Amino acid sequence: MSKLTLVAEPGKQEILMTRVFNAPREMVFKAYTDPKHIAQWWGPKGVTITIDQMELRPGGIWRYVEHDAEGQEFAFHGVYHAIRGSEQLVYTFEFEGMPGHVLLETVTFDEQDGQTRMTDKMVFQSVEARDGMLGSGMETGATESMDRLAELVEKA
Repeated sequence: MSKLTLVAEPGKQEILMTRVFNAPREMVFKAYTDPKHIAQWWGPKGVTITIDQMELRPGGIWRYVEHDAEGQEFAFHGVYHAIRGSEQLVYTFEFEGMPGHVLLETVTFDEQDGQTRMTDKMVFQSVEARDGMLGSGMETGATESMDRLAELVEKA
């Protein structure tokens, strides 16, 4: 199984994550955009996800709520800016626990030989905001999410 690669160059406002899935692009894209599938992989292990809102269209709003074992809730939301077939999603991302820290995320799905390379480019408003995200444990959560996504699409 492929591992998540995360690159955050010093002084830049972005994070670049890549992961190769042993599954066709259509399957990975569907798992990434279908609420019933998202609830199975999004977020770190040990949380459950409620898809509160999801309008998969330009201008559409999405909102996910994580529920942990202690009963705490953590919500995230954004707006879709572009959806290019099963090849690319562009949307904003904001953690409701830190309002005002909005990032722009561009996720591309490239298929070759039955495998899909997902590239996720996150652009933050500042280097400090990016570093704050990195310091929050985001890499661990992203790795767990991508591992769960891989399990979902690779067992099908």
